[in-house]
Amino acid sequence: MPYDYAALVRDGRIHGSLYVEPGIFEQELERIFRRGWLFVGHESEVPEAARREIEAFLYLEARLADESRYADWEARVTDDVHYWVPKGPADHDPAERSAYINDNRSRLATRILQLATGRRWAQTPPSPMRRLLGNIEVLEASADGAAYTVAANFVLYELAVQATGELRAWPGRATYRLRRVDGQLRMAQKVVELVASELPQPSLAFIL
Repeated sequence: MPYDYAALVRDGRIHGSLYVEPGIFEQELERIFRRGWLFVGHESEVPEAARREIEAFLYLEARLADESRYADWEARVTDDVHYWVPKGPADHDPAERSAYINDNRSRLATRILQLATGRRWAQTPPSPMRRLLGNIEVLEASADGAAYTVAANFVLYELAVQATGELRAWPGRATYRLRRVDGQLRMAQKVVELVASELPQPSLAFIL
């Protein structure tokens, strides 16, 4: 149904039908939101099957990191991946301040290669680790389902067997940018905001 929008908006006044008319809402979805990124406000915007796929990806990514299966973990990132653990909130350009970790694809590959040698003394032997994920939210989704921004809270428990032998807890929030590559979800960015990120930290030789 066509709408005369010029007649509905006059002299700084907006007709009430713009807020409640279902047909106008549908046209907004079609002409604006479905042509690019969707800022998801309702669960209905992301199909249930896609939500399950996203959650399964996050759970697997966490388990591979916990078990130090870094080759398998690395196989699930994109060629332009960015892995960032900032000092403080992630509210700035990563290039502007120092960080605990700020890896592009090349630096991340070097980090994983060092861990694989068994000579990264901060992780020799590797710390036994397990983490819990919760409050998983889809923050953004592309109209074609090819890309998502997702966030989750986590608590990682690490037994520092190569150092003090203490059980350490690493609580925080991770934000992921996921993208389809050859039909499969891959991780294009992971930003980890630790609760205690503004305090001195022990070695972060493993993958958060």
